[in-house]
Amino acid sequence: MIKIEDFHHISLSVTDIEASKHFYGKILGFAEIKRPDFGFPGAWYQIGSAQLHLIQNSKAETLRESSKLDSRDGHFAIRVKSYDQTLQFLKENKIEVLEKPNSKSGFAQIFCSDPDHNLIEFNVEQS
Repeated sequence: MIKIEDFHHISLSVTDIEASKHFYGKILGFAEIKRPDFGFPGAWYQIGSAQLHLIQNSKAETLRESSKLDSRDGHFAIRVKSYDQTLQFLKENKIEVLEKPNSKSGFAQIFCSDPDHNLIEFNVEQS
């Protein structure tokens, strides 16, 4: 049996590392951390106890071609303190969102996507 300690990181393929760094670092405010020089562009971010690793790879088979926000597509989720503040922040930054305040999941969800259409879920416990 595998004994799990924690969730470590998720890696996403991106086509333009600078546009992605602007989105994740400047707009969303994720804390960028040191990344080894792998010989290809990328960036790492610390999110709570886990990390997000961006890898520039325009030929990746995981890139979505559609900008449609579909909560059933693959995504990663981040727990936030406030649904309303998160929603307001995303809208103020002109980021298209899919709102699910009364999701059957048991937590309120907001979906958006990065410049390469990778889906991101922000969620809080439902009141």
